Amino acid sequence: MDQPINVFSEIGKLKTVLLHRPGEELENLMPDYLERFLFDDIPYLEKAQEEHDNFANLLRSKDIEVLYLEDLAAEAIEDSKIREQFIKQYLDEADIRGEAIRGAVEDYFAGITDNKELIMKTMAGLRKEEISGYEFKGLTDMVETDYPFVIDPMPNLYFTRDNFASLGHGISLNHMFSETRQRETIYAQYIFDHHPRFSGDKVPRYYDRSYATRIEGGDELPLSKEVLALGMSQRTDVASIERIAKTLFEKKAGFKHVLAFDIGTTRKFMHLDTVFTMLDYDKFTIHPEIEGDLKVYSISEKENGDVDIVLEEDTLENILCKYLHLDHVTLIRCGDNHLTAAAREQWNDGSNTLAIAPGEVVVYDRNVITNKALEEAGVKLNYIPGSELVRGRGGPRCMSMPLYREDI
Repeated sequence: MDQPINVFSEIGKLKTVLLHRPGEELENLMPDYLERFLFDDIPYLEKAQEEHDNFANLLRSKDIEVLYLEDLAAEAIEDSKIREQFIKQYLDEADIRGEAIRGAVEDYFAGITDNKELIMKTMAGLRKEEISGYEFKGLTDMVETDYPFVIDPMPNLYFTRDNFASLGHGISLNHMFSETRQRETIYAQYIFDHHPRFSGDKVPRYYDRSYATRIEGGDELPLSKEVLALGMSQRTDVASIERIAKTLFEKKAGFKHVLAFDIGTTRKFMHLDTVFTMLDYDKFTIHPEIEGDLKVYSISEKENGDVDIVLEEDTLENILCKYLHLDHVTLIRCGDNHLTAAAREQWNDGSNTLAIAPGEVVVYDRNVITNKALEEAGVKLNYIPGSELVRGRGGPRCMSMPLYREDI
């Protein structure tokens, strides 16, 4: 592979993908703090890991290289100085409330000699009870005695789609919607700064986690070599869309048009890929509830370098045909136009498919009505169980970050 990153579509044959196998961070979820951690329920870890392993094994059976976030991050901090820098930056961003405990926590992490174990522990979070022998005597510690964590867990990490996004030959290293998830992006930062497979000038960066406005990978969908779809959503600011579009044009990333989908700001439609995904050259899933009020803006580069922004006054089908140079597109509606099924199966990520080749996707087996509609439209389905994984509100696309796809 000449380029470590090559993603110019949602449907090109998938060759390399990044996953994170759920770990101890899920066991640090507590009912009282679910909203803080952006969860609605608590998955059963052992079963979630079994389901995730089924997902990874399915991908491997299709000759797809499966990489793990935790492995790449561990390999990126092999150098002792980079390891020390990682620990310091991690602690700077961990919102440790009491100054007195900072030194004890730093000693705790420095004492973990295995890099993978260190990475997994930083992902899992740190409970107060794990700092043995330390007396919590600072004012913050005394006031916040009931809160169990010194450092919060990162239970959303198995949704590797969000903290960065592969765009063409580069990435956007994202600024996340919630402070709870912003720390997740530190792993991608170190991978793309220091891992030998990705570091140096190999991977251009079109957005950075240090920027002020938020954007998440669930809202970033490359549709073709010319067209990138971005969602204005609960998790992505319009200002971020304008910024990344201009950067892509300035750096000659290959994309000529950015289609900005305004899907609203409700949690049930948190990302564009929860209501709209690409299945084939001319087939898409969509949740019917967004269609009526959906606004699509096209952002295009003019020949003189200026940017042209237009509100597209047309149906979604016609807009997609126009920019993808198609005669016809098929929109397959989540729940097959049944109101209750659409609501239920969208909640369970019926629209969140992962294409592994044109017309071939991975889906949760539980969304039977949507899946039947996909099959009837000629889409090849690969089923995975998701009774526990789905509790985090994310499907196969959310749980995967393609690093290399064949061009279409």
